[in-house]
Amino acid sequence: MFSATIARKVVHSVCRASLRPAVSQVISRGYRGDAPEPTIIEIPLPPWQERTGESLEIKKKRLLYESRKRGMLENCILLSLFAKQYLNTMSESQLKQYDRLINEPSNDWDIYYWATEAQPTPDVYQSEVMDMLKEFAKNKDMEQRLDAPNLEYLDKSS
Repeated sequence: MFSATIARKVVHSVCRASLRPAVSQVISRGYRGDAPEPTIIEIPLPPWQERTGESLEIKKKRLLYESRKRGMLENCILLSLFAKQYLNTMSESQLKQYDRLINEPSNDWDIYYWATEAQPTPDVYQSEVMDMLKEFAKNKDMEQRLDAPNLEYLDKSS
């Protein structure tokens, strides 16, 4: 009897609570003029280190994947199409340059701005591969580059 009474009260209070509106007051957010700039917290990334003991085949596959999976769509498209066209013909030193270029900078926008020449490339990243990427970004053949390539090109061994 006692437990049935408690159960009935619990069910009754849950039902009443579910009928109440979730928000009792409507909060409106409008433009107030000069809003303060949000504080941006930059999370430090571990420093880039070149991978030693990695075969060229594994390095190429890793760089293909890393070219495709970027933090922003613009670089995903640009770098994955660039990798599709050039990665298999790059020398070992060019692969090292490309690895450093896409993995060392902590901001993907920097890479995009350097490749499109919207900002000057720092000397440390200015290389033969960066010149190739800049030329590729110009899209002189006016290809339609709206999406990253299909995944079939990633594994040509099958």
